[in-house]
Amino acid sequence: MKVNPVIQTMLEHRSIRKFKDETPSDETVQAIFRAGQQAPFAFQLYSVLLSRNSKRNPWNAPLLFTICVDSHKFELIMARRGWKMATNDLSLLFFGTQDAAYMAENMVIAGRSLGLGSCFLGSAPYIADKIAKEYQLPQRVFPLVQLAMGYPAENPPTRPRYPKEFALFEDRYPKLDDETVSKAMKQMDNGYLAQDYYRKARYRIPLEDKKRKETFTFDNYSWTEHICRKVGQWFPEPKELLEQLEKRGFHIDKKKTA
Repeated sequence: MKVNPVIQTMLEHRSIRKFKDETPSDETVQAIFRAGQQAPFAFQLYSVLLSRNSKRNPWNAPLLFTICVDSHKFELIMARRGWKMATNDLSLLFFGTQDAAYMAENMVIAGRSLGLGSCFLGSAPYIADKIAKEYQLPQRVFPLVQLAMGYPAENPPTRPRYPKEFALFEDRYPKLDDETVSKAMKQMDNGYLAQDYYRKARYRIPLEDKKRKETFTFDNYSWTEHICRKVGQWFPEPKELLEQLEKRGFHIDKKKTA
């Protein structure tokens, strides 16, 4: 595989949750933001919020970015042009999610290239109303993801990823046989077990269904079981997320009227 400094920076990514008590300069923050802006976009339906309050930020990170889907700004532009939004909010959120996610990833890579580490917080959509209150967000701005960033005070190993044959499909999606699935699971699980990841974190998601017997210890509890317990137990209904969207002015099942 060909590698250059950009690719090497991406390959060495790891989540950082311990940070030095050192605040990145304004020039560094500006560089990270501008690199994020140069990501591909559909409509630039994003805004970025920044907190430098390390005492309140997760893991006392010196920087906390909140990347939002932002229809508010563009609707102000449309009003200046004599237009009203006709696109339904579900489509708008898909386009906005693409814009915001591309920007967020560019920011991670830019930060890494400048010696900073970071960690995404994916729970932002479920606390959108709390974030909106804190930052005084107008309607039609929805927090998509938060990004804690600073100079690393730890050096964890890179985490495992699926084997190529389980993720890269050329020309057609293949029939995934038991051997291929088992190999992918083994690569993920053995990789995390070799790093003793969950034992060190002392974190094992409890079984909510009392009919399921706990058969895992930290000797064999690893990534695939961990992720299965998340999506096999949590958020069975979209009500909570839809309520957050409604509070922020996004109505998924309503047609726009010109």
